[in-house]
Amino acid sequence: MLLFLKVFFTEFIAEMGDKTQLMLIALTSKYKLRDIISGTAVAILVLNGLAVLAGGLVSEFIPDWLIKTIAALAFLYFAASTIAGDDDDEEEGSGKSKIKFAPLAVFCTFFIAELGDKTQLTAITFGANEGMSATLVVWIGCSLGLFAADILGMLVGYLLKSKTPDGLLNTLAFAIFSIFGVYTLYQGLKLIRTYVCPIPVWPILIAATVVFVVICVCLFIRREKEKND
Repeated sequence: MLLFLKVFFTEFIAEMGDKTQLMLIALTSKYKLRDIISGTAVAILVLNGLAVLAGGLVSEFIPDWLIKTIAALAFLYFAASTIAGDDDDEEEGSGKSKIKFAPLAVFCTFFIAELGDKTQLTAITFGANEGMSATLVVWIGCSLGLFAADILGMLVGYLLKSKTPDGLLNTLAFAIFSIFGVYTLYQGLKLIRTYVCPIPVWPILIAATVVFVVICVCLFIRREKEKND
């Protein structure tokens, strides 16, 4: 029990204020609570299972620059889809497909964002220190600690959603995803320059950011036109 509590609270504290917790707050503007919970829960169980059992082999097989690049694209995609808006009528008319897709989208986004994060490294460390005999306790403790912190983030997101004016949470979500996306892309480009080939990091980052801004402006204009029609 002492080991479980140590692992639980260490993981809980490590996740507080982390990018994945903020990401889940942002996702509340896009998906239903049950979809976010289910997608996040499965991602946490899989990630912590891989971390505890494999001892970080996933991070060794997948280059850090690739992880960062995929994560950046995921963040920027969600930012763009947030500014594009959702069609409520379409969501109601195709409820089954939305329910099936949303948890998968949350799972993929959370999985990529959390891969190699400090909370996963915490799980790897506990797994290595405690040995195979404590694998189950470490896995459950890490998973519950991470999930508890993320549940808190989800509830904060839904509280904001119910208390804030329409459109404000979407703007906040867009800002969070955009910042995370650009910064993560910057990290990925630096890793590419260090381990793959010498590339000009800042020119590429600025060019990618400009393209992203242009795409978002076009999506915003299209959304406003559709509202007026």
